[in-house]
Amino acid sequence: MTWRKFSGEVLRTPIIEEVEHAIERECALGNKLKVCIGTDSQVKGEITDFATVIVFLREQRGGFMFIHQERTTKKMSIKERMLNEVQKSIDIAYHLCDLLDVYDVDLEVHADINTNPMFKSNQALHEAMGYILGMGFVFKAKPEAFASSYCANKMVQ
Repeated sequence: MTWRKFSGEVLRTPIIEEVEHAIERECALGNKLKVCIGTDSQVKGEITDFATVIVFLREQRGGFMFIHQERTTKKMSIKERMLNEVQKSIDIAYHLCDLLDVYDVDLEVHADINTNPMFKSNQALHEAMGYILGMGFVFKAKPEAFASSYCANKMVQ
């Protein structure tokens, strides 16, 4: 699984090591961190592109992120695609949660799902919320889900 920085620089070591190095560096600089994980997708003809982001927020000092992109030709309903996004976010959150606990870094999982029933993505809201909360993570949906709705969204376009 290839991850990169926003600059495009490819991360050469496993993501868990990169995250630990980032946390250690930011703590040494006196920054309090929060991590938000989100995934967004976009369908372009026969192809669906996914982008998953790990967003590091520095308290009152901006932030930075790591990005993973992937592509599939599997045909999916809107609900299946939304739940696929959530699965990708949960996979990485689960992979990182023990490390984040060691460093006392708060974690949120963001779903690019609208809370307004007028939007198609709302079909997956209850399942996504139950899945994320059931895994013990803090859940955010639109409009609070900036990691998926804004950060990952910019990487998938």
